Amino acid sequence: MLFCGVAMHTAIGTAAAVSIPVALIGTIGFVSAAGVSKRCPRYRWDSCYLPALAALVIGSVLTAPFGARAAHRLPVATLKRVFAGLLILLATKMLVSYW
Repeated sequence: MLFCGVAMHTAIGTAAAVSIPVALIGTIGFVSAAGVSKRCPRYRWDSCYLPALAALVIGSVLTAPFGARAAHRLPVATLKRVFAGLLILLATKMLVSYW
């Protein structure tokens, strides 16, 4: 979005709004496609472990206001650097786990 000239704050807000339906659809697709193993722990919905889901939802809801406040306080150049660093970190983790 930044490449197409969209403002950084608008791109962040749009990404946050789009991530909710993407996460829901991904979770539903994962649960419907995965088989249930006899070794799965209790408190699961097919292969989705509900305590972990609850922890992620609660953590996201509690920390989202801090992220939004930080995004509006930081200069755009700093936001771009932080986002680029995060992408590099995630790409490195993916490469390391692949090899």
